[in-house]
Order: sequence, then structure tokens, then C-alpha cells
Amino acid sequence: MNDQKEKYMRRCLELAKLGEGRTAPNPMVGSVIVHEGKIIGEGFHQQYGSHHAEVNAIISVKNQELLPHSTLYVNLEPCAHFGKTPPCADLIVEKKIQNVVIGTSDPFAMVAGKGIEKLKKAGCNVDVGVLTNECLELNRRFFTFHDKKRPYIILKWAQTADGYVDRERDFNMLGEPTWITNEIARIAVHKQRSTEQAIFVGTKTVLKDNPSLTLRDWFGKQPIRITIDNHSRLSSELKIFSGDLPSIVCTIEKNKSSYKNLTFLSNIKDLITDLMNYLYTKEIQSIIIEGGPETLQKFIDRNLWDEAHIYMGDKTFGSGIKAPTFIAKVSKFEQLYNSELNVYRNNGCNFK
Repeated sequence: MNDQKEKYMRRCLELAKLGEGRTAPNPMVGSVIVHEGKIIGEGFHQQYGSHHAEVNAIISVKNQELLPHSTLYVNLEPCAHFGKTPPCADLIVEKKIQNVVIGTSDPFAMVAGKGIEKLKKAGCNVDVGVLTNECLELNRRFFTFHDKKRPYIILKWAQTADGYVDRERDFNMLGEPTWITNEIARIAVHKQRSTEQAIFVGTKTVLKDNPSLTLRDWFGKQPIRITIDNHSRLSSELKIFSGDLPSIVCTIEKNKSSYKNLTFLSNIKDLITDLMNYLYTKEIQSIIIEGGPETLQKFIDRNLWDEAHIYMGDKTFGSGIKAPTFIAKVSKFEQLYNSELNVYRNNGCNFK
């Protein structure tokens, strides 16, 4: 019986992942409805503000009379509150679905067991805890955000085979990044950006590379661009001030400048703490820290990161600016022709 439950829960997870990059601040959720060993309906949360997975699964069932005799599977506890959409738990009760299998409970305060309680009070047989680890992994950004009250933090940089992130560059070499990896790796970077809500770089990186911090080699929602400018060193001509996408500039000074699509986060005292707290209030659940090495090292030294994505090229510089240093084990490796990607997880991440 457990094998059957896991089989259908895996299908829920497959469906849920189809919404990656489009559901935040909601989680990725998939749902299937099974009648006599056959899937008769399925759905997933396609984008924020639209129908939840359970609703889409129920709507997809052609013969609605089968619902009271079916089992609904979902990787996350059905909601019990009115948000952008009505409560899913209410619809399940209304359709008289007697059996509900849930991957894991929801940490969001407006749900947090209330959906399960509502289903049980209505007489539903509720089974919670099927493929729990897999369900937590899929929505690790969502769970980190609600459990730790901050965004999920991903460190990212590219380094040469001999451990450098850049050459020593003079004024004539500024304005464009120093490419270390190949085109396949750059596509992978843009794909990663499409799944996260924000991207942050330090002042020096903006001055040296003039990055767009946008999706150009992948389709998806553009992340919010964030940088710091404590001493008004950044020119309004830089790409980050283009005005076509939302951007945030952190500063210790009050700034009354008027730029389109730009927010000044003023009176910053502790950059990391103040920025993470601000992003939490704005429901930004994930952020990529793309550099430079000084900025990355600050997060590492405070042990404030969840994943590190390190792209390694086959070039060597011999000298230059060294890559950040940290201790962790590789959790995932991907060969990208003559470049490679190593992904690390921080199991002891904290916030101090």
C-alpha cells in the first residue's frame, strides 16, 4: 500500500515542479486524484494568483460523481484560508472526497495544520507524511522562508581551474565581465536566475562588469536586481539603472533620487541583516548572491547560505582575484562540456 502512495506522491511532485519559477511566494504543488487504482484527474499550481493544484485536479475529473469514492493526493497540506483563491480544504469537503494523502504539512501561519484539521473534522481520512523529505526538498525555498524568516540564499560564482574569479583589470578593461566558463554554463546560470526571485551583486562588480543581471539565454520571470552603493559611486548610465526592471539599491545614506523602477533601501547599518529582513517583509523567498568575492565571503563567514553553485572553467589565469573559500561537500555535479558545475549544501546554515 505504501508503494502505491509513494507512486502517486511522486507524480504530485513531478506535476508541482512544472510551476517552478512562477508560483512564488506560493509553493510548488501538484495533485492527483485516484479512483480504483487509476488516475482520473491531476493538476498543479501554474502561477501565483491562479487556481491551486487541488482545484485544477478536481476540475480535470470528467465524471465528478467518482470524487466521493476517490483518493486525492497532494504534496503539501491544502490551504484553509482565503487568499488570492478560496480554501482548497473547503472544496475537498464540498466534493465529499473521503480520502486525502498529504506529503507534508504547511509551515505558513495561515495554514499550519488548519487544512488538515478542517478535513478531519469533516470526516475525511487524512494520511500525512508520504515522501516527506522529497516534498520538503522541492519547496526548500518556501520552507526556509517561513521557518527561518529570510530568503533561501544561493551563492554563485565562476572560477578558473587554478581558483581565480577574475584577472587584475585596469580602467581600460572595465565594463564587461571576464568570461571563465562556456556558453552552456552561461545558459545554466540564466536558467537558475529564472527560478529565483532576486539577485544581488556588490558595488565593485557593478563598476567592473556593468552587468544587466537579467535573463537573456532563458525564458522566465526576471529576478529583482539588488546592489549596494554607500558612497554614490554608481553612475545612472549603468545597466542596473535601466528602469525596465525592478531594482533595489542599498545605501547608508538617504537618497531622494528619482529613477524608474528603482527602490532605495536607505539607512543600512548591517547590510546582510537589514537586506534579508527587508526581503522577508516583501515576501522574496530566494536570492542569488553573484558576487564579487568580497560580498560572497561575507555571507560565507557568517555561515549564511543554503546552496553554493560554483562553475568551473578549464582556463587558468596564474594570478588575479582569488575565489571565495569555504568548507562543504559537493551534493551535485554536472559536466557542462569543458566547464562543470558543483553544487554544495550548507546543512548548518544560520542567521546571526
